[in-house]
Amino acid sequence: MHLSEITHPNQLHGLSVYQLQQIARQIREKHLQTVAATGGHLGPGLGVVELTLALYQTLDLDRDKVVWDVGHQAYPHKLITGRYSRFHTLRQKDGVAGYLKRCESKFDHFGAGHASTSISAALGMALARDLQGEKHKVVAVIGDGALTGGMALEAINHAGHLPKTNLLVVLNDNEMSISPNVGAIPRYLNKLRLSPPVQFISDNLEEQFKHLPFVGDSLGPELGRVKEGMKRLAVPKVGAVFEELGFTYIGPIDGHNLEELIATFQQAHKIPGPVLVHVATVKGKGYEVAEKDQVGYHAQNPFNLATGKAAPSSKPKPPSYSKVFGETLTKLAENDPRIVGITAAMATGTGLDILQKRVPRQYIDVGIAEQHAVTLAAGLACEGMRPVATIYSTFLQRAFDQIIHDVCIQNLPVLFCMDRAGIVGADGPTHQGMYDIAYLRCIPNMVLMAPKDEAELQRMIVTGIQHDGPIALRYPRGNGYGAPLMEEGWEPLPIGKGEILRNGDDLLLVAYGSMVYPAMQTAEILHEHGIEATVINARFAKPLDTELILPLAEKIGRVVTMEEGCLPGGFGSAIAEALLDADIMVSLTRIGVPDQLVDHATPDESKADLGLMPSQMAERILKLFSKQPSVVSV
Repeated sequence: MHLSEITHPNQLHGLSVYQLQQIARQIREKHLQTVAATGGHLGPGLGVVELTLALYQTLDLDRDKVVWDVGHQAYPHKLITGRYSRFHTLRQKDGVAGYLKRCESKFDHFGAGHASTSISAALGMALARDLQGEKHKVVAVIGDGALTGGMALEAINHAGHLPKTNLLVVLNDNEMSISPNVGAIPRYLNKLRLSPPVQFISDNLEEQFKHLPFVGDSLGPELGRVKEGMKRLAVPKVGAVFEELGFTYIGPIDGHNLEELIATFQQAHKIPGPVLVHVATVKGKGYEVAEKDQVGYHAQNPFNLATGKAAPSSKPKPPSYSKVFGETLTKLAENDPRIVGITAAMATGTGLDILQKRVPRQYIDVGIAEQHAVTLAAGLACEGMRPVATIYSTFLQRAFDQIIHDVCIQNLPVLFCMDRAGIVGADGPTHQGMYDIAYLRCIPNMVLMAPKDEAELQRMIVTGIQHDGPIALRYPRGNGYGAPLMEEGWEPLPIGKGEILRNGDDLLLVAYGSMVYPAMQTAEILHEHGIEATVINARFAKPLDTELILPLAEKIGRVVTMEEGCLPGGFGSAIAEALLDADIMVSLTRIGVPDQLVDHATPDESKADLGLMPSQMAERILKLFSKQPSVVSV
């Protein structure tokens, strides 16, 4: 059977180990060819090929449910659930998504792009099954890195107290975080623990002791402790922790041995209550380049499959915002021991790997634990440090209560640096940084700022570190504009002060962050049509520079706001509120992301769909001018 013939995972039933091995090889080939062409997550999926095939051969996927944590490890799952013929469209507009989506396939039982959710979701499904009197199996597949997230531990704690709820958790351990010993002895202990003789001894231990000389019925309560001690002999140290939490622990299992995996999953399905199967895998398995560089090849842009090297750029690009941030913060930290950079398992993505290499004492990685990262930063700030919590916009959402409760209520000097703010592209709705302006703007004591380019980013980092209170800095994914950078001597910006970049009497364009340059381009197009616009780089969404904005709004009479974030509660809403509070009645148009999810596509494709390209924004404004001039209440 060829991989292309598999449209339903139940077609794996009855295949021999040899046939499954052939399918595994074809999955890796298709996976590599596709990601090399389109970009995407590489290492995670390559590591779970055998795990996926073995698990699915032991399940009835018309009834049973599998929840994959994050979903970036589920490319093999996609290839055997009817998406082989469309897999070449991976992460492209209108193509196969890079994560699981319930609307994409009936086999995608739970969608997620953030880690540590799978056990909670699967437990919810298992409880619903029991309440409805059904009998199907429910499985959660979670990586060892995701176990650093508190949510996963909360779910384990809950499931462990439900001994009558059947739930299988598969721990995909690729040694990137938890690294228990994997080898002949653990495998032997696992086989011993599952073998009928050991099960017989364990189940009939009391009867065995009664036949010992001088013992008989005299053991009493000591027998329980003896039984527990014998169990511990057959469970590796990490497994004992799960056993204490109420799970039956099996493992570690060789995650690339199909025969062993199938036998283990078959046995695990027979055990009542919560069960955890610990599977040891190799991230990037089958592609030597990815196996050697498991961090670098976690995900890749399009690359040469033969060499593993990225496709060359047609022309040199300015440095990315992340790199400018990392270099600037590191130089500041080298001269200020109070500065501490904090990441939630995203050192490379945020640029903090630069700080880690050059000033390791002032670098902290908390794992996938954003809530802990924020409160940790609060604790550091209490003791005179200057913590910089560097977390993607989409991930900072997970720590909303900690931002309010632990930082803002106490007015602590924590700088939040939100990488990937705005439209991020192929990762889709789970990763779009749409909401930080809206969800942070409502919090007392919080200051919000965003740079127009990478040079202004440098000054805002200094501004944030010197500010004596909570302050948040958002900046986009990707490269800057090529603005001249300084090596040192950056001056802070005055809090709440914007700047005028262009003067005109017909229209006031007030832009925030990544929309400032597009606003200038829009103004140029309008100029060609005889409309002259004043353009303000707001710099701050909170506090607004009302001394600058309001008089100009009242004088000009037409205001357009531009932001790369959600319109409800966003930057344009802040301008509208300020105008209303000042009793200034003018025509106001807010341009940004409407109240909808933004699907996976390139950033420019998404912006075009949303009408956020300069030519589209200019056309919209021209249509407003073509109407009869009127004063409209905001």
